[in-house]
Amino acid sequence: MRWWCCMNSLLALLWWRKAAPEDLLSSQLFNERSFYPAFLNDLRGCRKEVIIESPFMTGRRIALFLPILRRLRRRGVRVVINTRHPQEHEGRLRLEAEGVLTTLFDIGAEVFFTGGHHRKLAILDGRVLWEGSLNILSQNESCEVMRRIASPQLVDQMMRFIRIEAL
Repeated sequence: MRWWCCMNSLLALLWWRKAAPEDLLSSQLFNERSFYPAFLNDLRGCRKEVIIESPFMTGRRIALFLPILRRLRRRGVRVVINTRHPQEHEGRLRLEAEGVLTTLFDIGAEVFFTGGHHRKLAILDGRVLWEGSLNILSQNESCEVMRRIASPQLVDQMMRFIRIEAL
């Protein structure tokens, strides 16, 4: 009986949020090696909007994304980056973040700063959510995990949860 009540509550929550349980069950996991090829493939297909939240940014990583982001901007795709302000970093990381900012501004990306920011996620065209432990714009020599979820409903849930409209 207790199991049935819990199951009914879960189903009610999923119905209320309009997310199908299979959306999460069909998600895919990636590590630091498999993430970038899959993410770049998703990125190339964007038509409307790219939102990336990454607390750190390095020249090495932005160089990987720059050709694609430049093409997306030329096609009119909105590119939004939420990160820490460079002044929250020290030494080399501060200099790299400042250089990356200049590059992002040059291609027409919108950049927002959130103090103490530590989320790592991306939302592509309001239909694909990438979330996990990998700093998308800076990862280097670390063991990470990212989950890809193709679900407009779960993207919407995340956007409301992180209050993306405030950017």
